[in-house]
Amino acid sequence: MNRSVERKDEKLIMDAGDISRAMMRIAHEVVERNKGVKDLALVGIRTGGVHLAHRLVKRIHSIEGVLVPIGELDITLYRDDLALRKNQPVLRKTSVPFDMTNKVVVLVDDVLFTGRTIRAAMDGLMDLGRPEEIQLAVLVDRGHRQLPIKANYIGKNLPTSRDEQVQVLLDEDGEDDRVVILKS
Repeated sequence: MNRSVERKDEKLIMDAGDISRAMMRIAHEVVERNKGVKDLALVGIRTGGVHLAHRLVKRIHSIEGVLVPIGELDITLYRDDLALRKNQPVLRKTSVPFDMTNKVVVLVDDVLFTGRTIRAAMDGLMDLGRPEEIQLAVLVDRGHRQLPIKANYIGKNLPTSRDEQVQVLLDEDGEDDRVVILKS
């Protein structure tokens, strides 16, 4: 039941249709850039990136007729802010059930902000194997990079202020698909 109705505490940026179109465009771009899906694999970063990676696999399958390998990566222990956090981190499952050697791995995440999550994810991937290439797909790039990281595939560029909070809400988490800026 998707309702693209703006709630009073959030500003709607993308509705379910916008997200769906962006994911289809990213799937086409991935296939085009890699000249098909040979030696291609996707790895979603927990949690939002995992859901988006599964959606991309389905869309790539609809384009190429092939199910590309998919993995899920928990970056908790690779974060550079563990010592700064008050609460103990909650570890979730990492599952990369394929050999990454000589594969082009597309990391998938929901929002690209400072780049620190992606750096942690790349560290995690390298501990699991040595891919031929790592590419990055994100639904939203909001700027404010603190590390020299750039996405290869972007659903929407969304210039924001540092104090705004961008949230991707997905059907898989019991929400209506949407991207919002939370109002303070």
